[in-house]
Amino acid sequence: MAKIVGIGACVFDTLYNIPHYPREDTKMRASSSKTAGGGPVATGLVAASKLGEQTAYIGVLSDDNGGKFLKEDFEKYGVETKLTEIKSGYRSFASVLWLSADTATRTCVFDKGDLPPLELNNEQLEAIKNAEILMVDGNEMSAAVEAAEIAKENGTKVLYDCGGLYDGVEKLLALTDIMIPSEEFALGHTGAENVEQAAKKLYETYNPEVLVITQGKNGGTLFDGESFVKYPIYPAEVVDSNGSGDVFHGAFAAAIIKGYDYEKCCHFSSAVSAIKCTGMGARESVPDFEAVKKYLKENGYEL
Repeated sequence: MAKIVGIGACVFDTLYNIPHYPREDTKMRASSSKTAGGGPVATGLVAASKLGEQTAYIGVLSDDNGGKFLKEDFEKYGVETKLTEIKSGYRSFASVLWLSADTATRTCVFDKGDLPPLELNNEQLEAIKNAEILMVDGNEMSAAVEAAEIAKENGTKVLYDCGGLYDGVEKLLALTDIMIPSEEFALGHTGAENVEQAAKKLYETYNPEVLVITQGKNGGTLFDGESFVKYPIYPAEVVDSNGSGDVFHGAFAAAIIKGYDYEKCCHFSSAVSAIKCTGMGARESVPDFEAVKKYLKENGYEL
């Protein structure tokens, strides 16, 4: 039985490495291209699996080329797909990403496809009840809220990767135990002027067990309702930053299962995310557990 289950976006990505962003109405030759699986929770589950934890995706995929790729990609990395429904005649969630060499940033254009919304069945509900962590990302909102309610009733921790300011997000935030918003989300949702104010407002409003605001190149901030703790970004020669936040959340879930306290979870996840950025692809560049321990030790932090 999977200790970490997830509900959220699963995206068929096509990535292009380019020297710099092109001007409008011009052509540019990419240095390379590839297809890959993406999506916040989906990639987070892969990261947790590669770090040695049992994971399962709860969702709906198409039987088109994108959906077949995504199912096979999960299985390649050890993520269970028996809780994933396959639907015929629908278009997969897909995206195209430009990865700019001169700025080490990425630009994404996506098509959400036309798959029907997830409706949880008994097998999926049982998996949520028996898991230790439910990961959600604000996609499949209705099913995510239902799943979070079931999780809360059965002692399963809800870890929310807060990235998009979706309609109805307040319902999911209110059911969250481990809240990990981006700085953009935290400031946008609260209207606060800085991270500390945003953290206090989110904590007072939704009362999570812990709050971690990710701040990109500035590391991030942990808040437990009483004190703030900053954690660093770890050094990396960035090749591909796409999916680094998704990987952070999956690593955080894995770190919780491994028994780390929340501050140690932050350092662990930051390190995993940094190593991931040194290779191409959000999933295939995620390191294993031993590589993370070695990397942290080399950078002055002992697990």
